[in-house]
Amino acid sequence: MTAPATSIFERTSLLARELGAINLGQGFPDLPEPAELLEAARRALVERSNQYPPMRGLAELRQAVCGYYRREQGLELAPEQVVVTAGATEALAAAIFAFIRPGDEAIAFQPFYDAYVPLVERAGGIVRAVTLRPPDWALPIEDVEAAIGPNTRMVVLNTPNNPTGRLVDRASLEALGALCERHGLLLLCDEVWEGMIYGERRHVSSLAAPSLRDRTIKVGSAGKIFSLTGWKVGWAVAAPKLAEAIARQHQYLTFTIPTPLQWAVADGLARPGAWHAGHRARYAAARDRLGGGLTAAGYAVLPAVGTWFVNLDLEASGLPADDEAVADRMVREAGVAAIPVSAFYRDDPERGFLRLCFAKEDATLDEAVERLGRFRARLRD
Repeated sequence: MTAPATSIFERTSLLARELGAINLGQGFPDLPEPAELLEAARRALVERSNQYPPMRGLAELRQAVCGYYRREQGLELAPEQVVVTAGATEALAAAIFAFIRPGDEAIAFQPFYDAYVPLVERAGGIVRAVTLRPPDWALPIEDVEAAIGPNTRMVVLNTPNNPTGRLVDRASLEALGALCERHGLLLLCDEVWEGMIYGERRHVSSLAAPSLRDRTIKVGSAGKIFSLTGWKVGWAVAAPKLAEAIARQHQYLTFTIPTPLQWAVADGLARPGAWHAGHRARYAAARDRLGGGLTAAGYAVLPAVGTWFVNLDLEASGLPADDEAVADRMVREAGVAAIPVSAFYRDDPERGFLRLCFAKEDATLDEAVERLGRFRARLRD
């Protein structure tokens, strides 16, 4: 099997650096990092161990994960259900390698995170893509049922969804759970954006659905919760037998991750709900600033409840419905990098949408809006 090509995110960031463009493509924030977490990491480096931690993660971090989910999502979990990994992508890999065998099939929803397909294929599996349709990107339960076959082993779901910024609601989760229960399927649920949901909506975890409680692998990310993407601290949460199988894969993927960062993340997860709400509020304000500015400049901005991204509807914005061509012109002519949403598809991609990251300083967002306003006006002349 040939190695996957360099991702669109790496290519876009490289081009943005070469051109000196504002990078609203790759999802990394440049807002101030939480000082409390940095101080916790500093203390851990100096005052705690820098040697190997337990393979499954520090007991204190696994307990903190359980406490966080109890307070934030009403989930009752035990530390033996938690496996700490080198970021969420390693948790996804360990879960896929644990349960997908050659010839097995996994259903995944496009647009999807670009790691899902190559990880399943590396395990010898086959991805059956089910498409979410704009503008609401709702979960098409009938299409899921039609995609289930005798070799289907797993469903891979992402909520809140990147790139659409939409949440899967409880009714849809329960309908999906009924399908998984009927057909004996596992659900690998990528919930890394659970800490970045804005407004009145609340995250509903797959583990909250009774039919999914013993067949879900929930994946989380400290990098997303705390906006510290370079720390690469993630975890998988599952019923004990599932967690044990994931841990066996994790043992031979990375074995463990830096001990001081585990202490720091445990400190962060234990912080009160008001602290987490204040952290989210900075990103909600950034979303509103970019979305409002682009709307005023004539762009059609789709609603985004979660993540760090908003999407432009190109045709509704009066632009060509060719996301790759518009993105290329945008970075070269306007000096703003964006990601074509078609890059998140494997089959028959939607080509009329661009994804932009709003996790940036006000001045950066304002300059991007000004440049994009001029760019749209030129394209329409």
